[in-house]
Amino acid sequence: MVGMKQASLGLRQSSKRTRRRVFLEEMDSVVPWSELVALISLNRPGAVH
Repeated sequence: MVGMKQASLGLRQSSKRTRRRVFLEEMDSVVPWSELVALISLNRPGAVH
């Protein structure tokens, strides 16, 4: 899941700049998604440690 972004989820895409879109773009730029996924993956049931 390296490089995962909200756009890759297949959600409806439009060019309209809404507050929601701005917020999600800001989250994409500041959240280290791959590191977060790695942390969460360690705690999921059936995870190999």
